Amino acid sequence: MDVRTLTGPALGSALDDVATLRISVFRDWPYLYDGDHEYERNYLQVYRNDPRSILVGAFDGTRLIGASTGGPLVSHASDFADAFQDSGIDLETVFYCAESVLLPAYRGQGIGHAFFDHREAHARALGFDSVAFCAVMRPADHLARPPDYRALDTFWRGRGYAPLDGVIAQFFWKDIGEPEQTAKPLQFWMRSLKS
Repeated sequence: MDVRTLTGPALGSALDDVATLRISVFRDWPYLYDGDHEYERNYLQVYRNDPRSILVGAFDGTRLIGASTGGPLVSHASDFADAFQDSGIDLETVFYCAESVLLPAYRGQGIGHAFFDHREAHARALGFDSVAFCAVMRPADHLARPPDYRALDTFWRGRGYAPLDGVIAQFFWKDIGEPEQTAKPLQFWMRSLKS
């Protein structure tokens, strides 16, 4: 298993594989994402366009089996600025950790920690004050929730992240089995890089 940082051309050439992973992994709870490659290509373009972006890839041989992205939050301001409007947080100081997707067979081996380690180190090297990410909020009694589902809150808190009160974004996608896109609330979590 090899986990490494990709930037520049190496990042760009891996984005189609990242799109495939996102479509596969995010079909599961709690995202229930009914994605397609055309949308993914457009969505992932932001990482190709900003030289401060990062892709952390997990490889089994030459096969990409997991990926994690990040970049300045201001590069995503059109999606998330409203969520931060009354927070008093300067978006210019925040590095955004976007998706982390990992095939189920490779979970529980420390790759999730490696994803955060690489992105946090990259954010520190760029001089960001803090790191944030967001996670979809689903009702506890949602019919599609698996009975054995284990939330990642303990993992995130163990890494020093905490939810930001009232900083909730709205993002649209089509759930599996639904006819059209609907808004989903996403809770932002943050940690300081100063300590």
